[in-house]
Amino acid sequence: MSALDRRSFLATASGALASGVAIETLSAHAAWAQAGREAGGAGYGPLHRVPAGNTGEELLALPAGFSYVVLGRTGTPMSDGVPTPIAHDGMAAFPGTHRHTVRLIRNHEVRTPPGTAEGRVHVPGSERYDELGVGGTTTLEVDLRDGEVLRHFVSLNGTIINCAGGRMLHQRGWLTCEETTAGPADGWQRKHGYIFEVPLRGPVPGRPAASMPLTAMGRFSHEAVAVDPRTGYVYETEDDSGKPDGFYRFRPHDPRQLSAGGVLEMLKIRDVDGYDCREGQRMGARLPVEWVRIDDPDPDLEGGAPTCTQQGLAKGGAKFNRLEGCWWGDGAVFFNSTSGGDVKSGDAPGADGYVEGYGQVWQYLPSRNNGGTLVLVYESPGRKELDSPDNLTFTPRGGIVLCEDDASSADADPHPLAPGLANVNRLIGLDPRGGRPFEFAVNIADDSEFAGACFSPDGSVLFVNQLGSTASLDPPGRTYAIRGPWRRGPL
Repeated sequence: MSALDRRSFLATASGALASGVAIETLSAHAAWAQAGREAGGAGYGPLHRVPAGNTGEELLALPAGFSYVVLGRTGTPMSDGVPTPIAHDGMAAFPGTHRHTVRLIRNHEVRTPPGTAEGRVHVPGSERYDELGVGGTTTLEVDLRDGEVLRHFVSLNGTIINCAGGRMLHQRGWLTCEETTAGPADGWQRKHGYIFEVPLRGPVPGRPAASMPLTAMGRFSHEAVAVDPRTGYVYETEDDSGKPDGFYRFRPHDPRQLSAGGVLEMLKIRDVDGYDCREGQRMGARLPVEWVRIDDPDPDLEGGAPTCTQQGLAKGGAKFNRLEGCWWGDGAVFFNSTSGGDVKSGDAPGADGYVEGYGQVWQYLPSRNNGGTLVLVYESPGRKELDSPDNLTFTPRGGIVLCEDDASSADADPHPLAPGLANVNRLIGLDPRGGRPFEFAVNIADDSEFAGACFSPDGSVLFVNQLGSTASLDPPGRTYAIRGPWRRGPL
């Protein structure tokens, strides 16, 4: 076993232990939601407005004993001389290059017009996929002892609307996803809607990674991915707001070289065409799965070719609503449907008349017969418990953290810790002991979402992004490093 494979095995083994507890956590909360019980676990206690340790700004509300510092604020000059871009989104934490350090790779969901300079992810003269691209990724090397950023730089540019993603096989880097299918008709030089690789060790300040799309993995409105370490299969979520979305699987010809191509498929409930997972589902029910092939994973949308979603649904693929966060653990894939569920939000119906719910968490269990099983492990019973889950992460101690995405509604009550904000987004924790989901953090700075929650490899620090604006410098994006008495509670 090589050193790389040994490290990967150990990381997978420790992650499986934590996720095994986390699965029990989801089961306990599903039972709680079905029974309508009152709170059982109390999380870490009441939240209080807390100033940042390095800036003094009151940006987060946290439980007593927790503190945070701000990293990589929009506009901050980076090591490569480029200002930190806007729109901080999906992110992952990897072991750093030195002891006591961690390396973060962070997406930027920039939604400005082609070539816009303000807030852009851009290194002049560097190699990039689209000369007019405004999105991409940045990499930060952070000292875990004091939260100091040792260096930070653009690690990929020339893409657009980089929303979420996931770790590559054996933690060799980050797969960043474009949440769009825009192209030349929209003013860009090239087609978009792809997944790109960002190697962990390759990019250095001033020399971003070569940005070549992995076209065989599909051209659609990507959100997040999770990799099965046993097979190298990559599971992909789709978020095309207002339309039915699909859950995809990519079977690569060579798991270590995704650019070598493979087969893209959409999940289908066995023997049922067009099964609607968005509502009317029973938590804990086991749905048998089959997969239908996407014949043209890189469709010429400009020429009117059927989208990947249309191809999959035409073959009976299952329908979801706004699939976002995706995570692998304990032999299964867990993914969020941000707007699925029976309890309706009261918002306007989507394009096909579906009224959004408050969110679902799904589990897909692969099987040797190439099918597998789909299980709804949690569905939010209402706004106060969980509203619009996006990214999710399983903690080293068996808890679960869910990032809320644009949790809002006209009939929402003001949050007592942020009375001036119409949209209040939170980090919601799920306790292995069951009981009501609890607030761990509240964004009191602005109404933008939380994203990219991930723990440092040693479990001591929770990193999470505050998106900020996707089109301007204000409000700024920020990355937080949160530390505190984790073992005092469930996370």
